Amino acid sequence: MAFPSAPHDDDSNPSGGLLARESAGDNAPALSISEISALLKRTVEDRFGFVRVRGELSGVKRAASGHLYLSLKDEGARLDGVMWRGGVQKLGFRPEDGVEVIATGKLTTYPGRSNYQIVIERMEVAGEGALLALLAKLKARLESEGLFDPARKKALPFLPRVIGVVTSPTGAVIRDILHRLSDRFPTRVIVWPVLVQGQGSGAQVANAVRGFSNLPENGAIPRPDLVIVARGGGSIEDLWGFNEEEVVRAVAECTIPIISAVGHETDTTLCDFAADWRAPTPTAAAELAVPVQAELAAFVADLNARQRRALARQLAQAKERLEARSQRLPQPQALLQGQAQRVDDLAERLRRALLHRTEIAGSLLARHAGSLRPALLATRIGRERERLAAQRLRPEVLLQRIDHARGKVDALDRLRRSLDPEAPLQRGYVLVTDKDGHLVKDRQTAESRIALTLKFADGTLDVTTGGTRPVPRPRPVVPPAGQQELF
Repeated sequence: MAFPSAPHDDDSNPSGGLLARESAGDNAPALSISEISALLKRTVEDRFGFVRVRGELSGVKRAASGHLYLSLKDEGARLDGVMWRGGVQKLGFRPEDGVEVIATGKLTTYPGRSNYQIVIERMEVAGEGALLALLAKLKARLESEGLFDPARKKALPFLPRVIGVVTSPTGAVIRDILHRLSDRFPTRVIVWPVLVQGQGSGAQVANAVRGFSNLPENGAIPRPDLVIVARGGGSIEDLWGFNEEEVVRAVAECTIPIISAVGHETDTTLCDFAADWRAPTPTAAAELAVPVQAELAAFVADLNARQRRALARQLAQAKERLEARSQRLPQPQALLQGQAQRVDDLAERLRRALLHRTEIAGSLLARHAGSLRPALLATRIGRERERLAAQRLRPEVLLQRIDHARGKVDALDRLRRSLDPEAPLQRGYVLVTDKDGHLVKDRQTAESRIALTLKFADGTLDVTTGGTRPVPRPRPVVPPAGQQELF
């Protein structure tokens, strides 16, 4: 469909009059290709300076310069088109082959190929059916890339300390979210203001989501534990910014859990599929974000009561087990009866021994009591002093006693050397003992021992005999009183 800017009369068209005049005679000067192309270009642009064309996109191609080249077609014709980079950046959707659109612009010619085309200034999807078809196609492509895979979904935090909200700062949505959060569990909220409808809304939403995701930990702006992308209800055209590929990819790549709350319960956008959780309304998103503080306090109180009851029950059971086991234990008095009786016996024996010794001491004291009289003691002390004085005056007596004592010592030393069991070792004898250090005196005993130790004058030697039968050791012969053993 085309809407001409203004009708032109053939007589008023300078180019049409020139052509007429040139066709009047064969002697008219010939036009160059460039001249005729310029004349056609002015004619087309003047006649169709503003048109709105509806058609299906075909051969969509975006050049490195950012310009968009395409064709619009219907059942019977085809029209080439171009959209400069400035207009492409304002598009609210991604042009693809097969999408039916309404393009607004002007017709012109391209002399380089001798054809005409439309220079598109604005372009929009034609009708809700075309939008739904475009949406289905984009959804299938993004889903094939795994952006909607449930395995990518992140769990929502139970109690976020900071919540980031991407929405319009002036709409009713942010008020509903803040009011619901205040009722349930007051939480710090950071709002990233964006456009939620119209040209550029998708880019702002995507930048906000990436901005929250890129916030550093412990930075000047606290990093949210949860992000809510929210908008009120509307038509598919109003919500189209949340279907843009840039928004979907930003939501899917966000490192923070995201709740999508775009539109009402019946509204669905691609942002909902990419988010970790979808809420039917912004108010429901706030309910999903935080628990009810009162319910949480009641739950904690109930857990505390259950814990106390469990501890009390365990203590009661432990007390019952302790009492049952203590009843099977013997009484402390029974355990101490034997020791108490032994203490009594020892105390009685000690008493009798002390009494006996006291009696002996008393009898000795009584026997020597007469000799302990002071007068007798003084006499004995005087007599001993006289003897000591006499000994001091007679050195020869002291020398005789010393010689006598030295003789006794020599005799005892000779007796010691003769009785030393190791003395014969110096003459070649051997001292034989078993592994326990007992002296082996006969052959029979030596044969019954497996291992023997031979002690020489210069050391010991361990030997084995091969004996296996133990032979009873003979009883030691107790020497008569006053007689000493040789070994």
